[in-house]
Amino acid sequence: MERTVAAAQPPDFQYSPGNIQGPGCPVDPSEVTLPGCLCRSVSCLAESCSCLQTHGRAYDGAGTLLQLGTTHSGYSLPVFECNALCTCSDACSNRVVQRGLRLRLEVYSTQNRGWGVRTLEPIPRGTFVCEYAGEVISFEEARRRQLAQRPEDNNYIIGLREHAGTESTTETFVDPAVVGNVGRFLNHSCQPNLLMQPVRVHSVVPRLALFAGRSIEAQEELTFDYSGRHSNRAPGELLSTQTGAAMQASGTHGLQRKECCCGADGCARFLPLDLSILH
Repeated sequence: MERTVAAAQPPDFQYSPGNIQGPGCPVDPSEVTLPGCLCRSVSCLAESCSCLQTHGRAYDGAGTLLQLGTTHSGYSLPVFECNALCTCSDACSNRVVQRGLRLRLEVYSTQNRGWGVRTLEPIPRGTFVCEYAGEVISFEEARRRQLAQRPEDNNYIIGLREHAGTESTTETFVDPAVVGNVGRFLNHSCQPNLLMQPVRVHSVVPRLALFAGRSIEAQEELTFDYSGRHSNRAPGELLSTQTGAAMQASGTHGLQRKECCCGADGCARFLPLDLSILH
């Protein structure tokens, strides 16, 4: 997830509001594969909605994410929204990420970190901001693309690892380099104002949703921690605190770590690099 100095125009890419099926992905993310509830109310109630009874309530009545950050176990709680098979209203409070981008955001050229994204309006804490969308690819394809990158290339691949129990792990790799949305322009920060939360809507394939981790003022740049350390510790489980020399000693397959320019107190000095993809 490195950024280079911005050119006069943003790079060409195919815009897609959500994930699409990429090489090696066995499931089409747009296919509805989750069961729906039979609620007839405008907004689902926990005592009668099968979705909420099975997965728990993720949002309050205003669509604000209730669980921000990590639980005592270090991982965030899973989020399941009502989906296309549910009979509840489109205004149901358990439908948030699926409604898409609703805020006024601007892609702009930063001083020293290439392209970035800032908000043109205040964003309350817990508000859904945007999705990090792209091609959903296999581990093997993610590894192939990572190894094929040149030093000057941007690395957009996010690896999400969700843990269910002691031995069950689900991996999802998203690459918005060629197909993506505004999330591809978000910069890294060691003290970000956005948190990443996997959200399942119609499909078992999670969406990488970004929520405001605190109240954000208008004109602030929007950032998230590429390592996932400020969300559920799962995206990539990246190693972002080692020095360049230590990384070379552990083996990076010739990939060069790039300097972090976020300017935060306690900056890790280098952008995260997911070494697990390379082995």
